[in-house]
Amino acid sequence: MAEHRQSKKRRYLTWTAVGAVVAAGAGIAAQTSMAATTWPAQKTFTGRAFDTCSAPSLSAMKAWNTGFYGAAAVYVGGKNRGCAQPNLTASWVKSVSSMGWKLIPLYVGAQPPCQKSANPERLTAATAASLGTADAKDAVAKSAALGIKAGSPIYLDMEPYDITDKACNDAVLTYVRAFDKELRAKTYRAGFYGFTSSSAKAVATATNKTDLPGNLWYALWDGKNTTTTDWPFGKTQFTDHSRAHQYMVNSKETRGGYTLTVDRDAWDAPVAITG
Repeated sequence: MAEHRQSKKRRYLTWTAVGAVVAAGAGIAAQTSMAATTWPAQKTFTGRAFDTCSAPSLSAMKAWNTGFYGAAAVYVGGKNRGCAQPNLTASWVKSVSSMGWKLIPLYVGAQPPCQKSANPERLTAATAASLGTADAKDAVAKSAALGIKAGSPIYLDMEPYDITDKACNDAVLTYVRAFDKELRAKTYRAGFYGFTSSSAKAVATATNKTDLPGNLWYALWDGKNTTTTDWPFGKTQFTDHSRAHQYMVNSKETRGGYTLTVDRDAWDAPVAITG
């Protein structure tokens, strides 16, 4: 996810061996730890979104505001964030929001101990819980500094790993639970980006749903702009506007004279509250 300039094959080798805005519910039962606080109404976008490594310039965002895409993912932080973000400021967030764009906050947190990569932040069984809490605090602070308000989702980016490695998978889920619990303590909604064959599958198929994310953004590069017909998990999971699907990657597109390389997403899930 963080390496948009790479081919599909290289991304796997590196990491492993327009719509409508509506009010919506919170997703699966994992959201029960949200109960103690009065939450801002969820802002949900349904339509086509894109994600790209660095936030585009304001000029590019204006040129791309044609109606084909209605939302854009932005990498708000994380030690494993792969690109510099010279454009991503509170002023940028305010400006693109005023154009009508919906924003999707994405945080590249610690990655699994069994993952074959050179990431600067790697979790272990011993550090998973503390790192999850610390990274969530950082994600909230960075989002808030950009004008992304309480009640917004923050999607934790977890790249592919061997989920059959039980010790590794247990450590990842410990990290995710700690991250999500802290997000909710700060009144931010929990989302998760992962792959249907690994990281997303680990969350969707976990027996214990406690403190797991209520919104799942799944990577399945089948070219299908849908969150339903190719949904690979239980049909009762992540319903009520809690799904997003990254269906195409490394798509070089030109709109209004501005060329960007983006990943395409079918979106039916929460987006940032910025107004």
